[in-house]
Amino acid sequence: MSEHILLIDDDLRLSAMVGDYLRSHGYQVSSAPTLSAGRELLARQAVDALVLDLMLPDGDGLDLCRELRSASRTRALPLLMLSARGEPTDRIVGLEVGADDYLPKPFEPRELLARLRALLRRTSPAAQDDDVWRFGRLEIDAGLRQARLAGQPCELTSYQFDLLSVLAQHPGRVLSRDHIMDALKGHPLEAYDRSIDVHISRIRAAIEDDPKEPKRILTVRGAGYVFAKKQDADIEAA
Repeated sequence: MSEHILLIDDDLRLSAMVGDYLRSHGYQVSSAPTLSAGRELLARQAVDALVLDLMLPDGDGLDLCRELRSASRTRALPLLMLSARGEPTDRIVGLEVGADDYLPKPFEPRELLARLRALLRRTSPAAQDDDVWRFGRLEIDAGLRQARLAGQPCELTSYQFDLLSVLAQHPGRVLSRDHIMDALKGHPLEAYDRSIDVHISRIRAAIEDDPKEPKRILTVRGAGYVFAKKQDADIEAA
């Protein structure tokens, strides 16, 4: 069965064009022109990825993004945000509320297709294995693509899980932003350096729940980030 993409955008001409293009490449596509219509579709059927416009007639796409990330059923749904607002601040806000990728309008359908393929590839069962890495109370399950803290799932997007995995595969080693971006090569956000800082902050919030414990991900000023082998902060965190 082909993967199902939901497109929520009030630009009917754009939706029709993008829908036809994605269908020609083997995807099943549903479209909704409003947030309310998109919510109804999401409640009725499962989708494999969501393409969400930021500005909609009945509200802001950021609100729906927050809702999806707070619900267990849709927390890991690959989500690509669209917007005619292409300012860096707008992109950062989109990433902060849980979008996996951000594409400013106007865009080439081929670029949208490439980004969707990359998101879907990273969440497909074929890309998974049975490895579980354990660091104290923290478990990183590569097979399920899930991080757990004291047995409870952490709220991480697909991109945030990939970023955490890169750090956890090199415990105790300082990784520069360039190294991290190279390790995530092929990911839709690979060229957006600022996104690493945004997502590190969200990962920390998810896996460092006890302020009395030393931090797990440390910032080495002027060098990059390090995933602590043990719960000891021998490197100053910023």
